[in-house]
Amino acid sequence: MTTNVNRINLRLVAAAGMAMAALGSSAMAQSADPYANLPGSIKLTGVVRDFRERTESNGHPDFELNPSGGFGHYQGIVKDDLDNEGKPVFNSAGYKTNTNWTDAQRRNVMKPRSYMNAKTGDKAGALATTTGGQITSGDRLVQWFRDVPGVNMSKNMEITLVRNANSNVYTFDDKSDTTFKSLGGFFPINGQLYGNSKNESKNFHFTFELVTEFVYKKGSGQVFTFTGDDDVWVFVDNKLVIDIGGIHSAVSQTIELDRLNWLQDGGTYKLNFFFAERHRTQSNCRIDTTMQLRTVDPPATTAVFD
Repeated sequence: MTTNVNRINLRLVAAAGMAMAALGSSAMAQSADPYANLPGSIKLTGVVRDFRERTESNGHPDFELNPSGGFGHYQGIVKDDLDNEGKPVFNSAGYKTNTNWTDAQRRNVMKPRSYMNAKTGDKAGALATTTGGQITSGDRLVQWFRDVPGVNMSKNMEITLVRNANSNVYTFDDKSDTTFKSLGGFFPINGQLYGNSKNESKNFHFTFELVTEFVYKKGSGQVFTFTGDDDVWVFVDNKLVIDIGGIHSAVSQTIELDRLNWLQDGGTYKLNFFFAERHRTQSNCRIDTTMQLRTVDPPATTAVFD
């Protein structure tokens, strides 16, 4: 009798173990990362260019500029198309954004263009009708993203976008990035090139340029969002899609690729990213994207740093 009871108990224990194992497998399946096939990070290499501020000898007039229209987010500083060298083209001294355009998710978006599809839930914003002195001239803008002896110095710089857990969103954030979080912001060249800004422990006067490419997948929800300061312009296939010009605190804008009405499903396109830090006392840079970006050959840098 005792033997039979023991056998029954062993069967019950075995059955319970199998049930727990099944539950464990089910729980693991439910918690498994659905995007585990994607790379854990994306490394992008660009060019950072250092400038002296306007008050220094050979300083650039656009760095530490006090705009006539006041600080803030301005649009319309650059034209909608890159030039034949893949650089932004001067359009105006900028029109202040009095009210942001937003989408159905209440994300800030650029003032719409003819090459962008409207969506339900979009809300119109408003710009000032006069320019605000955010840049001194087109000739000086030309220098921001080109190597100019005596005006700037440059070097290659890499940033890493990390995939968020259980997500296809990749993020670079100076507040969490291992290189930048101890620096108190996006300060990639402290103590380098021309050195720190006058009477500062940080270098506040530089630009950063990335040239990347991606494959467009129609209907897959590809987006690119930038949050930071100061000027940022993003172009897809040479067309402006994010317009955060001017000297300001952190501002965010998003582009959904499905809004761009000329992109062809499966096509490979360039994304050009242009960033400028022109004023104390902050430097913020955050990128969130579902795009599988990859670096195109970075622009040349000044020979001493190659």
